Amino acid sequence: MICCRPSRRELLRWSVVVAGASLLPVTDPERVYAAAARSGAARSGMARAVDLELVTLTETSAILTWYTGVPGTDDGLGRMKPAPADSEVEYGTHPGRLTQRATGPANTPYHYVEITGLEPGRTYYYRARSQGKAASATPLAFGQAAGTPHAYGVFSFTTPQPPPGSFLFSVALCNDLHVGETVAGLVGQLPWIKGIEQVPGHPPYPEIMAKALVEDARRRGASYLLAAGDVTSEAVPVDVGRARTLLDGFGSYGRDYLVARGNHDRAHEGAAHASCSPGQWQGRDCFRDGFFVEGPTYFTNDLHGLRVIGLDTYDKPGNGGDSGGLGKEQYAWLESRLKDNPDQPTIVFGHHPLFVENAPLAITGGQSIEAGQAISILRAYDRAPGVFLHHAGHTHRNQRSVFPLAPRVVQQEVAAVKEYPGGFTLLRVHTGGYALNFYKTRGDLARAWSERSRQELSGLWPQLSLGNRVTDRNSVTHGDLSGISRPQSH
Repeated sequence: MICCRPSRRELLRWSVVVAGASLLPVTDPERVYAAAARSGAARSGMARAVDLELVTLTETSAILTWYTGVPGTDDGLGRMKPAPADSEVEYGTHPGRLTQRATGPANTPYHYVEITGLEPGRTYYYRARSQGKAASATPLAFGQAAGTPHAYGVFSFTTPQPPPGSFLFSVALCNDLHVGETVAGLVGQLPWIKGIEQVPGHPPYPEIMAKALVEDARRRGASYLLAAGDVTSEAVPVDVGRARTLLDGFGSYGRDYLVARGNHDRAHEGAAHASCSPGQWQGRDCFRDGFFVEGPTYFTNDLHGLRVIGLDTYDKPGNGGDSGGLGKEQYAWLESRLKDNPDQPTIVFGHHPLFVENAPLAITGGQSIEAGQAISILRAYDRAPGVFLHHAGHTHRNQRSVFPLAPRVVQQEVAAVKEYPGGFTLLRVHTGGYALNFYKTRGDLARAWSERSRQELSGLWPQLSLGNRVTDRNSVTHGDLSGISRPQSH
């Protein structure tokens, strides 16, 4: 589920948004297929390729995903029924000469093609096709999902330059696993919003996505993993234990991966939590028992000279639907840690963003840390030149932000593991800077659920979660990180 109950005013605003959904851009092929469906001309053997997205863009690679369905059909969620087809991308450095070719798994409706061997700083043109038909992009009201569009189904992108200096190691940044959840896409009590459940007979979707996260993060070369909160749905003991088991597939807790608390992981009241230790603020704290039994729920860790600060952004009483916040003791601890060695390269991660920007469809007042405290944290970051990244979740979207109070610090919100777009961000650390690249998980069951859950919020979910700009998902930042060393062995 998506946390937090909206107010009456927000309910009305969302009613207007949904009523106006038909105003979103629609491509000519979509009108053609809609007309064919109305006239009964759609045939079950005709695969239509849609929802093309440029998900990942590095200096030498690009990853494209799309979906093929049967025109004129409905799977009950407003989406075409799946139609397996081939996966092909034609590309080149001129729109009229797409002479190179990349392919993905065939006989699937969930297409995933990775182009490798690209040159940094070059503009490439491409066309994604299934059954010879060009894929149309996911329409975003405020951005571009597949790169810059051109004629005849061609799109373009420009590869970035790599971060300066030597590569050191990679860290997977993730959040919002929601282990134990059974219905995705619920928002408060909005009567016209349908939750989405897993296909009967398939494993629980949070477990599918968490397993895919662990597998893909390792395959992409991550040496470490940071999980920024909402690891569980409601911190029930069995879900806390299951989450720990799933993450243990990546490595050892406290050494290979670290976890922060989210509002869903807070202490709860009720019989389901009665066996757990008393919470500091309320109820019983099963999450602390599972991950922080030997100390506070905030911490520092050193990764070869990279200081990692983990925050508990729900260090307070509440029902989880309000703003995040740090208790007085934790905030004093954070300021003290930053003063200890202000120039040490530092990442801070926690569940709630400091501020949420460029979110015209934001529906709750609990999207970030309480504003006064967020301002104080940014000022503390500005006094500590070593802080370069704040990783947050909670919004279930990809968004890169830089705030005037701490202009050296990038706040990177990362989309949820547990639902569309379903993945993680890989932080690649170099001596002269770093890169952030978002990856969708690519296992068969993970891709199937990701595409099913894109229908959340009456099909509007991609507008909120994918990231309006390629740079919200993929970016390169320069900075002196020479104080970090390369691991000798891990």
